[in-house]
Amino acid sequence: MAKVYYDKDADLNLLKGKTIAIIGYGIQGRGQALCLRDSGSSVVVSEMQGTPNYEQAKKDGFNPVSAEEAAKQAEIIQILTQDHVQAKVYVESIKPNLKKGKALCFSHGFNIRFKQIKPPKSVDVFMVAPKGPGALVRRMYEEGKGVPCLVAVFQDATGNALKLALAYAKAIGGTRMGVIETTFAEETETDLFGEQAVLCGGVSELIKAGFDTLVEAGYQPEIAYFEVLHELKLITDLIQEFGISGMRRRVSNTACYGDLTRGPRIINQRTRKEMQKILKEIQKGKFAKEWIKENETGRNNFNQLLKAGDEHKIEQVGKQLREMMPWMKK
Repeated sequence: MAKVYYDKDADLNLLKGKTIAIIGYGIQGRGQALCLRDSGSSVVVSEMQGTPNYEQAKKDGFNPVSAEEAAKQAEIIQILTQDHVQAKVYVESIKPNLKKGKALCFSHGFNIRFKQIKPPKSVDVFMVAPKGPGALVRRMYEEGKGVPCLVAVFQDATGNALKLALAYAKAIGGTRMGVIETTFAEETETDLFGEQAVLCGGVSELIKAGFDTLVEAGYQPEIAYFEVLHELKLITDLIQEFGISGMRRRVSNTACYGDLTRGPRIINQRTRKEMQKILKEIQKGKFAKEWIKENETGRNNFNQLLKAGDEHKIEQVGKQLREMMPWMKK
């Protein structure tokens, strides 16, 4: 069983006298920065001038500075920019300002796991990864609750890296609900696999395949959209709240029997073998190399695939049908 830490296991006093830099004031950066500040920590925010996130940081009472300046000021540097720009920001702005005893913090292990960032041996390197978006981290914190987090230590230069990580997790509310110990490799590999095989890649292709099957069989695309895409939220909400078994007991018996008898024909042994192949590509770094190269060469393949997805009939039908759903409009 995984090791789980709670409030009693974490000491906020470890953050006293330390400045925490939040590099990147996106959704996760904003959520963490506000919670850290409310927990009594000294926070400096880095964001690019002229961007909406820069303006939001100013509205929230921060005085945004460059990544270089934030790294100079801080003892703990939390890097929350997107994966594909973290290494560049690190090399250009953070690395020159890393002094012995400082700490690097991440909320996703990609750049450490795949050696895009190679920290000096003299600094702590740890991860605090909330299992929810930054807006939820903030809302739960304000309600006196929290979002469960993952914690991992990659490098313990001071001997206090885990204690420091737990203090950080407590400052954003994570230890109120539980912080699960993991490793950078486990977090990164399982996260990528989940996105590719299930949450994004798997689900998206399953939806489109179901839609295409119905439309090619002569059914109206609007009806197909409702049955394979629109109603998905009902099922995922039930699974999230009650688990798969709980979902099965909250849909009709007809739906449950169809699930139990036909589901394994869709996700069959061939599918499972392909999942294993995808996982091995992640573990061996093949996907990481491919994604890094894609960014270095202008994202041509990425943009072509994205455009092709935008042009699928399900997107055109969905756009029209969502106009009929006022609850989805801001």
